[in-house]
Amino acid sequence: MTDRALVVLPTYNERQSLEAVVAGVRELGHEVLVVDDASPDGTGELADRLSAADPCVSVLHRAGKLGLGSAYTAGFAWALARDFGLLVEMDADGSHLPEHLDPIIEAARDSGGMAIGSRYIPGGSIVGWGASRWLLSWAANLYTRLVLGLRIHDCTSGYRCYTARVVAAIGLDRVVSQGYSFQIEMVYRCARLGFPIREVPIRFEDRVLGRSKVSEGEVRKAILNVLRLRFAPWP
Repeated sequence: MTDRALVVLPTYNERQSLEAVVAGVRELGHEVLVVDDASPDGTGELADRLSAADPCVSVLHRAGKLGLGSAYTAGFAWALARDFGLLVEMDADGSHLPEHLDPIIEAARDSGGMAIGSRYIPGGSIVGWGASRWLLSWAANLYTRLVLGLRIHDCTSGYRCYTARVVAAIGLDRVVSQGYSFQIEMVYRCARLGFPIREVPIRFEDRVLGRSKVSEGEVRKAILNVLRLRFAPWP
């Protein structure tokens, strides 16, 4: 594997924010893969135009809205086939700031495992959330840590970087979670395999444009999936 980093951006109706997010990543010199789930707002067409203007921006079109987890597994499989050594998850809505990207990548590279952009360690923060949403996220992380025995403060953060070695060891075909709980399953599998996990403080800024994809139903599914992970048979 090479030492190149690929930032995977799953999109569904992110036309308003995508161009600025891609520009922020490219200014840092990292390559981008947009994984678009047939967005009806024209996100996929915008991604194609960005790709045509920059050979370091690629696009993977999918037939429909197939879920966040499958978007990342498709993007990671694409990256592994092209010899990328560092695979980054990042939201396309602008809530993940490019200023934190290099520290997250460096932490994953240095550890040989994975690095998580954490909102819940000293130096981390959240901007734009009301008390109820903050409490829901905080409680979900506490529940996850207690049930799965994890020491990670922000198990649900979607801003993270894996080494290719970690993703290959996890085995993309073994990952079953979608949505909110995909992040939990990936960090849990990483921990069970004994890879180091580092947390890097980030400032999370709630999206200004568009609508959040995390529903109450997704949170309920995540709660049930944590129990499934806890009692699943493991080799």
